[in-house]
Amino acid sequence: MRRIAVLTALPLLAVGVLAGCGGSSSNSSAAPAVTVSGAFGKAPAVTIPAEKAGSKLTIKTLVHGNGQALGKTDAFVGNYAIYLWSGTSHKLLQSTFKAGGKPTLFSGTLLPGLETALIGQKMGSRVLAVIPPKEGFGTGGDAQAGIKGTDTLVFVVDMIKDFSGTAAAAGQQVSNGGGSLPAVTAAAAGAAPTIKTPNGNPPKNLTTKVLIKGTGPAVAAGDEVVVQYLGAIWRNGYQFDSSWKRSQPFGFTIGASPSQVIPGWDKGLAGQTVGSRVMLIIPPADGYGKTGSPQAHIKGTDTLVFVVDILGAFGAAQG
Repeated sequence: MRRIAVLTALPLLAVGVLAGCGGSSSNSSAAPAVTVSGAFGKAPAVTIPAEKAGSKLTIKTLVHGNGQALGKTDAFVGNYAIYLWSGTSHKLLQSTFKAGGKPTLFSGTLLPGLETALIGQKMGSRVLAVIPPKEGFGTGGDAQAGIKGTDTLVFVVDMIKDFSGTAAAAGQQVSNGGGSLPAVTAAAAGAAPTIKTPNGNPPKNLTTKVLIKGTGPAVAAGDEVVVQYLGAIWRNGYQFDSSWKRSQPFGFTIGASPSQVIPGWDKGLAGQTVGSRVMLIIPPADGYGKTGSPQAHIKGTDTLVFVVDILGAFGAAQG
């Protein structure tokens, strides 16, 4: 069963809030040294010695950006390469710099060493983090990702754009809905809007209503899209999910195969512009189907109402 927020994060990220380990990044010396060359936004050339890794966290800002600094509760979009350093050998685990790759939203609780490396860094920076087991997965490792409790991880991260937990649509208000459609009332800055569903029956087909029109690029299939959203059930107005409540924007690839979100999102958000707030009225066929989602109190006959703020869209060409 698909969830609304099927996070496509790395297996090296956990679900939660980007917070915890504290303040500015700190550098620790360790030998042998990992070296990295290459320009921001391009695939890095990483050299890892054929020796055993040191035991200390090593952080180096390879390119100093001049954008917004990453706060403790922020998310950000970035490119990354991750290497597994095991004994005297190493291998590439994952990379968005490869052909066809695209930036990813880093949102959630990061590995302790990665969090220390990134919080306080400015957008436009390239950061190297060599993370020993105690600052990574600990002595248990992560068997699913093929990481042993003695393995060191090497991250190279290009930090592209920051998103605060209170980010919202930035375009021009064009509608509040209402009439035969739900009415949407904007809340104070940084808070979720409210949805009031009417007494009548919902539309039988997927319905899209632009509430705030953004001036950014149109969302295209294959983009990594960053949004804030609120979901409610037409039948009773029950709010079953909200990224605003978690203070955590959500990222997904639109039009992915297999789909990362319910069909109504893929269909209703494609072609909408960044900076927009869009209301999606999603019948069961484009939502959770006849089975519904009992954990969210959604019946198989329920029509859903989403208010989605499109904060950003990132294609492979932007990586």
